[in-house]
Amino acid sequence: MSAVEPTAVQQLRALGIGEILDVGIKITTRHWRTLVLAVLVVVVPLELLGALVTLSVADSSVYDPLSNEFDEQALWREIAAVLVSTGLTLLATTIATGVCFKTVADAYLGRAASWRRSLGEVVRRLHSIVWISFLGTFLAVLALFACIAPGVWLYFAWAVAVPVLLMEGTKGRRALGRSFRLVRGFWWRTFAILVLGAILAGIVQSAVTAAFLAVTFSTDSEAVSVLANFLASVFAGVLTTPFVAAVTIVLYIDLRVRKEGFDLALLAARLGDPAEPGSDPPFADIPAPPPLLPSPRHPTGGAQPPFWPPPPGWKPQDGEDS
Repeated sequence: MSAVEPTAVQQLRALGIGEILDVGIKITTRHWRTLVLAVLVVVVPLELLGALVTLSVADSSVYDPLSNEFDEQALWREIAAVLVSTGLTLLATTIATGVCFKTVADAYLGRAASWRRSLGEVVRRLHSIVWISFLGTFLAVLALFACIAPGVWLYFAWAVAVPVLLMEGTKGRRALGRSFRLVRGFWWRTFAILVLGAILAGIVQSAVTAAFLAVTFSTDSEAVSVLANFLASVFAGVLTTPFVAAVTIVLYIDLRVRKEGFDLALLAARLGDPAEPGSDPPFADIPAPPPLLPSPRHPTGGAQPPFWPPPPGWKPQDGEDS
């Protein structure tokens, strides 16, 4: 069986850049019903609410050409409507991406994928997800203004912070730090995978958006324009959010396989507690070891290795038998 069908833990292994993108595509297509529902159940109500807020100020006119005056109250209403609509879109994207993260992780690690269970998990941790997303974006933007390179570097170094929260329960700055340590040594690889994934998703999103924008340009009706924008947001989210989430989750697991032997830890857990027939495999969410495994550049000594199999580069202390 192929490594892109990880129904058994033995299939988990370190993947190449192209393989990670391929796994992301295959997980998205094989679980498309579950992932589409995961996005629709979140995006539709929030985007619809945003569309209603936009329509509520559609009839107000900021500028009156007859009197050559601006209506300040109408201007502030439009600004407030834009801010509320944008905030609802960001919230919808954050929740939908989190639900897709959890759904994809369950599917990739061999559990039954359920959008209801994933949605419940994300809602329970929503405040932590929003805080991590805000904190990471805010600090990366600050670094971007200070100097472009550090901002870009931090953005990708913190790219798997939300998966860390959902899979390991690590919150806030610790989740950012955990993501930073996982990506360290693989930053360029992480950058390439996420950028390529974003380009593929962007092509699809641009095609969908262009089709609906053509409708807005061909009509003078504000209601039709708002409806077209609403449908564009929904369709773009359904088509791109699951794929981007799948690529990010596979990348996160790949980093743990490379740096922590996550595949071996998961296999050992399942062998120690085999699942009943028809039930989910146990210990699908194996937490991280308290620190990351020792780096090969800093091998640990001692008569016995700290764990088995020994970490790369481990050697017994001088005078000790191997």
